[in-house]
Order: sequence, then C-alpha cells, then structure tokens
Amino acid sequence: MNTSLDIDTILATDVGSTTSKAILIKKIMGEFRLVGRGEAPTTVEAPFEDVRVGVRNAVKQVEDLTGIHFLMKDRSLKKGTFYVSTSSAGGGLQIMVSGVIRRMTAESGERAALGAGAIVLDVISIDDGREIHEKIERMRSLRPDMILMVGGTDGGDKIDLIDAAELFVSAKPRPRFGIGFKLPIIYAGNCMIQNTIKDILGESFALRIVSNIRPTLDIEDTEPAREGVHDFYLEHVMSHAPGYPDLMKWTDIAIIPTPAAVGDICQMVAETQNINLVGTDPGGATTDIFSVFDGKFLRTVSANLGMSYSICNVLKEAGVANIMRWIPFSIEERELRNRLRNKMIRPTTIPPDFKSLIVEQAVGREAMRLAFKAHLSLATPLRGVKKKKDLGSLVRDNVKDPVGKTYIDRLRLDMIIGSGGVNSHAPRRVQSASVLIDAFQPEGITKLMIDSIFMMPHLGVLSKVKPDAALNVLTKDCLVVVGTCIAPKGLAKDGADALSITATLPDGTSLDKTIPYGTMEMIPLGERETINMVIKPQSGLNMGKGNGKSLETTVSGGVVGLIFDTRGRPLVLPENDKERREKLIKWYLSLGVYPEKILKGYL
Repeated sequence: MNTSLDIDTILATDVGSTTSKAILIKKIMGEFRLVGRGEAPTTVEAPFEDVRVGVRNAVKQVEDLTGIHFLMKDRSLKKGTFYVSTSSAGGGLQIMVSGVIRRMTAESGERAALGAGAIVLDVISIDDGREIHEKIERMRSLRPDMILMVGGTDGGDKIDLIDAAELFVSAKPRPRFGIGFKLPIIYAGNCMIQNTIKDILGESFALRIVSNIRPTLDIEDTEPAREGVHDFYLEHVMSHAPGYPDLMKWTDIAIIPTPAAVGDICQMVAETQNINLVGTDPGGATTDIFSVFDGKFLRTVSANLGMSYSICNVLKEAGVANIMRWIPFSIEERELRNRLRNKMIRPTTIPPDFKSLIVEQAVGREAMRLAFKAHLSLATPLRGVKKKKDLGSLVRDNVKDPVGKTYIDRLRLDMIIGSGGVNSHAPRRVQSASVLIDAFQPEGITKLMIDSIFMMPHLGVLSKVKPDAALNVLTKDCLVVVGTCIAPKGLAKDGADALSITATLPDGTSLDKTIPYGTMEMIPLGERETINMVIKPQSGLNMGKGNGKSLETTVSGGVVGLIFDTRGRPLVLPENDKERREKLIKWYLSLGVYPEKILKGYL
C-alpha cells in the first residue's frame, strides 16, 4: 500500500450502482487540478460479476484522454499509482436499525446509520405498533448487510434490549451477500448489559460492541457507531461483493460508501467557510440530503425517491397534481404517467426534447422537496431529554414524545449544493438554479452551487489523506457558483411592493429599484464580483432581521447572477390551471430558464 502523501498524481473512482466514474488529478504549477474523466457501466452483476471490469473501462477512458497509463498488460493497476475509491454498487450499504423508543434512541441509531452512508431498510422498535410475529417476518424478508442495535441509557433499560436480542436469535435474519456468512450486528446500547448481549448474540451473529449512542438522554454520540458501521462494511460486506476483495488491494486507503464521501466533502466546505449548508444528490433510485447546520452534520436518504428506477415512486409519493404544478404546458395525466413509466424501464435515457426535459425537472423538484421534508423530520433536537420516566414506562404508559421542530432555519442557510444528474447535467445552469429554489424554497440570502460533473464522492474520499488537493479541486473544478437567491420569508398580495433594493454595481451604475411581490427577477453579477446591498422588505416580509426590517449585506454573483424571488414563503401556486401556467411561463421567462420561443408556444 502506498502511504506516501508526497504525490502529484491521483487516480480516483466512484463505483456507482449503474456507472463507474474515474477522474485524474495532477499537481500543475503548484496546485492540484482535474485533468481527465471517464465513465463506464458498473459490472457488479452478471455476466461479469467483477467491479474491476467497469473500473478498468472507466480508467481506460482517462488513459485515452490524457495519454497517461495506469493499467498493466494483465489489466492490473500499475504499482506506484495513488488510487482511492468510493462505492455504492450492488444497492449500496443497507442497514436495519433496532431500537427501544422510535422517537428517541431508535432515531439516534437511524441518524448514525445514515451518517455512515447507509440506506436504512427499516427501524424496529418496541413502540412501532407491530406484533412480534410481524417483526420476525419483516426481519427474515429484509436481508440487510448489517444490523445496528441501540437503546437504553447507560444503566437504564435492560429488559427491552434483551428481548430485542432474543428476537434476532428467533428470527435468524440472513445477510444479503455471502452463503454461510454471519450477519454483522453492531451493538451501541446500554453498556451495563454488554456481556449479556454477547452471550445471546455472540454465536449466531458477527457481533461488535461499541460505546452507547445515547449514554444519557441529553447526549447523542453517533461517531463510534458510524465507525463500527464503516469497519464492518469493509470487513463483512465489501469482502463478499463480486470483485471487491481484489479492488480493495488496489486502493491506498479503505473504500468508503459513496454517500459517506459526499457527506465528508460537505462537512469540509461548511467547516472551511464557516457556513450552514444543505447538499442534495438525486440519483436514479434514491435522493440523498446532507446538511451541516451550526456544526451539526446530518444525512438522510429517501430510498424510494429517484429519477429513473424510482421515478414512479416520486409520482406516487408526490401525487400527479404536485408534479404537474411545475409544468407550463397542458398535459393529460395519462401522458405524464406514461412518460415516467418509460423513464423507469429505460433508466439511462436522456430527455429528447424540451417537454421531456421540463417533465423530468418537475419530477426532480418534487423528489428533492419530499426528501428535504423527510430530512427536516430528523434534523431535530434530541427528544426525550426532559422526560424523567424510564424508557420502558414511556411506552407502557402510552406517553408519546412529540415530534420536535427542526433546527434548520432557512433564513440562516448560507448555501445549497446540487449534485446528481438533474442538477449537474441540466442544459442551462439557470435551470439547476430554478429547480433548487423551487425544491428547497430558500429564505434570506442563499448561495447556489452545482457539482459540475459529479466529483464530490471522489473528493470526499481523497479528503481523508489529501485535504488540500480535495479542497483545491473542489473549488477550482468541481463546484460551479450559479448565483445567489434573495428571497423574503412571508406572504403578501400580488403586485404589492415586496423589496426595495439599493446598491452600486461593479461598473459604477447605481441600482435603486422596487421588486413587486409574486415575481422573479435576475440581475447579472459575475462569479468573482460582489456588491454591498441594502434590502428593505415590506411589512410582513422578513429578510432575516425581522418583519419589515432592512438588511445591509454583501452579495456575490455567479454564472447566472442574483435571483430575486418574491413569490412568498411558503410558495403557493394558483389552483386554476390556466393562471398557474401563465405564472410559470412568466417566472421562467424572467430568468431565461427555457427558450422564449418554446415558452410562448405554450400560451
């Protein structure tokens, strides 16, 4: 294994569920830059059943583009190549969480699993409303990669945890990979019964014990559980996946799950810039949401919301009306359903015309909106902190802990980063901006960024050993600064004055204008250009200083510039179909989201 950090050439791959992507990074004139990229279909399934085939094909494209060779004649990786990789092939890391109270310790376990880059298949708890036989049947049908078992404070609940452990022995759940392979269980519960848990589970499962995820009600420590998940992922899951044992011999550091790598790079951005951010990655089968807010990191995955394999699930979850509300032309429900079904059975196709593109971006808005809604439900303060009853009595007395309010305040959200095909590969960057604004409805002043070619996973794993290289490529080659969204919180009447703006533009021109409520406007401002601006909202609207109070701030531009969104928060579209389509066309025209000729043809 190459452990030297004095390197100037880095090869990185991401082995995705459908596509393996390779990038080449080199030090040029003292700084690390992207010099080549290639991709090829992932080969984890038959007939190849060896992920290295897809990796080699992606690397071969990099070789052809750059003239630099990494593969030997026997198709192995040349010695001395500094190589790192992430992976979500084979459906990614899939975990079942077992807890005591769903809204307390089980929720902490869910956060730990999601933060480790996993898809949570199910959360089993004593208060989930299922009978014992139903839980056993569910455990047997899931076939997870591992189980994360949590519950009880140190010295607290014992009986329910022991019952849960004995339930696993009765259910005998089997792992997804490996015949005769013991299913891994990570125990991160009450430390006082670790030996008892070992006696119950030690023979039937590959058990690892880590420190309690909730040692007290007011402390949540997910890091030991996350580390345990990662170690088991390499030791038990990756080692049984087709071709991974040999691929792991190529890498200079451990392969990590793709979502965990994206989370790492999001945290790096937030820490280096001292900001609050939200990141999104809508893929073919899932939509991941990442947030770093006041230093708290959280990742959630909506496993049924995707842009190809799961696109019909978005239709089901969002409903036809919510998808159609973003479409500026008249379309029958049957046609919409058929378009999405065709995408599901032909997942690698791209939109052949503007109508198809608009429909796909409408689905993207809803997938990210729903995923963010689910994210906010977990981005809450610790529940149960003020309860004085023991955990078991909370259930037995039917005392329900209320759902807490999210700690993510959109008025203090500094940045949104969009990744995934619907964001990264939009024909116009302003389309990506429009999709992100509609999906997340940012408030106040929010910078919009796009992962240009989906490099964030590669840079996330690279940040473990070469943070300077990862950060340099991230800022110079990966993230595209789309612009800044300026949007007041609150509602008003259409046509009323919403914002009064005063500023001096870089060319010396004075900007002094009023923006009416219910509109979207764009002012060009370059990526490296900043201006000081005074923004005065009307009474009832809030830019972060309070209702009707002025905000004096510095704003920066981007590829698109400054986008003023005075449509109101929360955003409500007209119910009348004709009125709604007219408004959409007006908004899209004001930003140049779609060509004027196309939009006016829909009137």
